[in-house]
Amino acid sequence: MTLVVVSNRVARAKPNEPMTGGLAAALLPVVEKSGAIWVGSSGGVRDGLQREPFARIESLGRGALALLDLPAAHYGGYYEGFANSALWPALHSRSDLIRVSQDDYESYREVNAFMARALMRFQKPDTVFWVQDYHFLALGAELRDLDVKNPIGFFLHTPWAPNSVMSGVPHHRELIEAMLAYDLIGFQTEEDSENFASYLALELGLNVKNGMVHSRFGMTRLAAFPIGINVEGFAAQAMRAVSHPDVSRLRKSLHGERLAIGVDRLDYSKGLLNRVRAFDRLFEMQPSLKRTVSLLQIANPSRGSIEAYGNLQCELAQLVSGVNGRHGEVDWTPIRYLNKGFGQTTLAGFYRSAHVGVVTPLYDGMNLVAKEYVAAQNPADPGVLVLSKFAGAANELSTALIVNPHDIDGMARTIGMALAMPAPERRLRWEAMMTKLRAGNIQRWFESFLTTLESTQESGPPLPEEPQAGRERLSRGSVLQWQAASSALH
Repeated sequence: MTLVVVSNRVARAKPNEPMTGGLAAALLPVVEKSGAIWVGSSGGVRDGLQREPFARIESLGRGALALLDLPAAHYGGYYEGFANSALWPALHSRSDLIRVSQDDYESYREVNAFMARALMRFQKPDTVFWVQDYHFLALGAELRDLDVKNPIGFFLHTPWAPNSVMSGVPHHRELIEAMLAYDLIGFQTEEDSENFASYLALELGLNVKNGMVHSRFGMTRLAAFPIGINVEGFAAQAMRAVSHPDVSRLRKSLHGERLAIGVDRLDYSKGLLNRVRAFDRLFEMQPSLKRTVSLLQIANPSRGSIEAYGNLQCELAQLVSGVNGRHGEVDWTPIRYLNKGFGQTTLAGFYRSAHVGVVTPLYDGMNLVAKEYVAAQNPADPGVLVLSKFAGAANELSTALIVNPHDIDGMARTIGMALAMPAPERRLRWEAMMTKLRAGNIQRWFESFLTTLESTQESGPPLPEEPQAGRERLSRGSVLQWQAASSALH
């Protein structure tokens, strides 16, 4: 089997460089260990009338990266326009932030078609395409238009919002009908899968039975595949990172105070404003905690050219300044706010140094920071995870302290509980979460997805005009071969 993974962003195996997001962090070990080809944007664009894509190939462990310059004429409309000014706010239930034009949608479809043409050079009889995330909702349909009969799976890393929100996206019917060209559509949670099935029933009149739906493309399966992390690998990385210079400086700077940590992209879905307000309220409710704890909030800038993100950056900076002005002292800063990214090794060391991990998004598909924080802890003296009920990770990490990120006072009280929690309780909660993480690690995620993709292709009706003779399918033996090759992820 030749696995081709497709996403907008890719990542390189450089532990000291900032990661671009949860998707990139999750896929990196899959590609490194499995021998897959990971196709995505180079981050650059190409001018002119050239229609045929050109990919630059780089090795990545056992696998490879194929980096594409996307068409300059359509990149802005595709990425900043339809993908991140229409789909992203809709998927995170922020209909009020949808901003899009007809040109943006046309550019989105053009880039999806461009990527489909690029993928043709990687097509072999045994190729399996695995498309990632909302940037390429229509890519499966574009591949089918090029007469691709190979298995094509899709995984959504974000939530899928209710029908009342998704039906507000321009061209939503056309786009979601195109998604049914995929053999398998995977979601982070059962709720996301159910929301998608509800849309199909209410808007397209399609019946989803036992997770299967039939359309003009053939049969499509819907299922939840909660994404995991390389648990043991990240734990080992965190233990080694204690001696990292940045981690050592952080520890020395604490002067005995305890550390809470939040690590996020600078995005309105992450609940950053309410998180800072909760710490403001904490110091008002429990003045005795002043000088005993500080929040290290790392917020990596993203999509700064989009108005909503620029507004958030300004508002967050002003809020942090106000909290520090009210509560800070000459030798103590309540909120340490860093508007930049860090490499995975450094972050692992920061997580291990923190007594409380604060992961409080307003709405999130999974949130791997929550899982990384847990994996990074010292088993003898673990910290406490404070986790939003609206993060997909809350379905698995039920022994975290679960909070409503809209309830400022409730979050403040819960953070206070986390700081006061005795060691035996911390260890019990942490051990329960680690059991969940090990059972649902990154290897289980991709093995489960590919096995389900195989069974969907073999059990469902054939695609129109699909030749039955001589078709090479993804066999169980192929999956097992791949599993063996990637066993190092355990």
